[in-house]
Amino acid sequence: MPRVTRSITRIALCAGFIGAISTFTLSAAASLPNPAVDEKSSGAKLETTVFAGGCFWGIEAVFDAAKGVRDAVSGYAGGSKANAHYEIVSTGTTGHAESVQITFDPSQVSFGQLLKIYFSVHDPTQLNRQDPDEGTQYRSEIFYTSDEQKRIAEAYIQQLSAAKAFPKSIVTKVAPLQAFYQAEDYHQDYVLHCQQGLRVCTNRPYVQHFDIPKLANFRAQFPTLAKGEK
Repeated sequence: MPRVTRSITRIALCAGFIGAISTFTLSAAASLPNPAVDEKSSGAKLETTVFAGGCFWGIEAVFDAAKGVRDAVSGYAGGSKANAHYEIVSTGTTGHAESVQITFDPSQVSFGQLLKIYFSVHDPTQLNRQDPDEGTQYRSEIFYTSDEQKRIAEAYIQQLSAAKAFPKSIVTKVAPLQAFYQAEDYHQDYVLHCQQGLRVCTNRPYVQHFDIPKLANFRAQFPTLAKGEK
């Protein structure tokens, strides 16, 4: 995402992409198939996984709104603890990806269903960028926490590729989670804070243009998976 000090002018320059991004999200969400390979859970315990798909604000907001998700936390994966700090990660030199750690109840939502949401709310064909943001820290990557998650993620990417679900090749990486470092407090629930008009939200134009549509599209396209919906 842009640094909090980046000007509104930058957002205005990117506004031309908004229509295309919204169209992509809606069409992708409507057309993606259900995973042919998914987990069969006994529901005995919670699971965690980590998704990276651009700015973590919008990704966190979407998964916080998904049924079966107990917690969604913004943070950094793919780098070391020493430099897992926003201002350093933003340079794109640390190896981190802005990510969201998702804790979910597999008896309520499967890992495969989470993957379908994930591939519907970001563009997995963009290499090291997302929306107006550029750099390796905005890459598309799935950090799995079990061999089963790896198997399901790789199978779904193959399924989407075979079905030509996207106009370009999927570049999403699949890698084991080595560590996840929670982002600074002001990044947590950022979209919600912007909606509530709290002062911690210092980049409201960005959220309004790029994150609110992600959340709205998720609720529209996945009504049975959204909290508060039947």
